[in-house]
Amino acid sequence: MKRSDLEILGLSEGATEEQIKDAYSRLRAKYLEDRFKDGEEGNEAARMLTKLDAAYNQLMSELAEDQSAASGGTSFERAEELIRSGDVQEAQRVLDGFNERNARWHYLQSVVFYKKSWMNESKKQLEIAMQLEPDNEKYKDAYRKLCDRMNGAAQQAQGQPGGGNGSVYEGQNMQSSYDDQMGGNFCSSCIQCCAINLCINMLCNGCCR
Repeated sequence: MKRSDLEILGLSEGATEEQIKDAYSRLRAKYLEDRFKDGEEGNEAARMLTKLDAAYNQLMSELAEDQSAASGGTSFERAEELIRSGDVQEAQRVLDGFNERNARWHYLQSVVFYKKSWMNESKKQLEIAMQLEPDNEKYKDAYRKLCDRMNGAAQQAQGQPGGGNGSVYEGQNMQSSYDDQMGGNFCSSCIQCCAINLCINMLCNGCCR
């Protein structure tokens, strides 16, 4: 466990799951109340609330990984293996089994949504992963590439290859299928363009590095 995460919760190395949960519950209640105070005190409480949530999610995820490792491999590794093999539905089932969802979880969920051609949902999951781990270069690089490809797909759908002011969100008013509505895609031509051009290796192969 990272010492910095433990320190945010006021704990030391070797803290148990029960101690982590108790500390989180107590501190979260305090920061939720303090954030409404005037001036810097309220601002600091809001910042600490964000740090507290991130530290708690990370610690609980590490505990879950340790428990899974004792039974022969982590759930993350299982999900990554399923993604590589193309079994997206089973990978989703594994991800759904997580109680605590950290940055790595949201990254893998982004990959699954991408494989389903749910581009906007994939983008949202990457945004959450970056919020939880703002210094993770892999997540930021994947996000930049995904946005570039989505913008390019939107421009091409408008007959503006390589030009125009095509936004990621243009084209969403077009008639959509059920999957498109769930994933917030553009149109079938956009999905095809993304499926051809977006670096699957960047997400799918990269998730296991």
